Amino acid sequence: MNSAQAWVSAGKSFGIKSCGIAVMAKASAPGRTKTRLVPPLTGQEAAAFNTAFLQDISANILAAGKVRRIQPYMAYGPPGPDSVAFFRDALPDEVGLLEAWWPDFGDCLYGAIDQLLALGHASAVVLNSDSPTLPTSLLVETAEVLSHPGDRAVLGPSTDGGYYLLGLKARHRRLFEEVTWSTDQVAEQTLARAAEIGLSVHLLPAWYDVDDAQSLSVLYGELFEDRPFSRRHDRHRAASSARLMRMLLARSGLAARLDIVPRPAIAVAAG
Repeated sequence: MNSAQAWVSAGKSFGIKSCGIAVMAKASAPGRTKTRLVPPLTGQEAAAFNTAFLQDISANILAAGKVRRIQPYMAYGPPGPDSVAFFRDALPDEVGLLEAWWPDFGDCLYGAIDQLLALGHASAVVLNSDSPTLPTSLLVETAEVLSHPGDRAVLGPSTDGGYYLLGLKARHRRLFEEVTWSTDQVAEQTLARAAEIGLSVHLLPAWYDVDDAQSLSVLYGELFEDRPFSRRHDRHRAASSARLMRMLLARSGLAARLDIVPRPAIAVAAG
């Protein structure tokens, strides 16, 4: 019995929901998580942001679950009790765990989808761990589209050419084959694979990943400067990320590393 099956068999009060959303997540560790944020961050700070992002994304999925029948999971790695302990300590008990750790990232994504469907969910969604302000409404829209009759997919493209979300109602291994992961071709190639197999795709608005200094500055603008990434959708408030960034801006010189001038109120709130 894997950790997700054990979690289900423990009899959580809300049981299996119709749409399972699994975040592709790594247990936080300096030098292993969010390494593309180093610099401007240190390894310790990048790991702290990884934890904050996972907390915010979990809260986001739980908020969407108040509107649609949605259940959150972490499709995690690396395997082992240390990772399980990290997620159980960092996240709410409502978040299930799925071990999803293979050499090829496409296998990790497909493995998470496969496990969600095997658990009995009517639809399965894989979600990135880099978009803490992703609007809750987009998660709700995903679950709603996937609840309609007929086979289909939902794709949320990232501004860097990848995707932040992929939702399916059935196992389509072809979507994860011959894709050059971690490039700006991922979303385009995934859409091409869907066309090959005749799978209808519902496209969500593009959103951004926080994976470098520029996107970290975009996150700062959203959280503290009233500079929304999109005015069409209300961002998720990302309380854990805001709390961590506020502390680093006030105490660690992060503002200078990002070449920004934080509002005085940020330093007061963190002090």
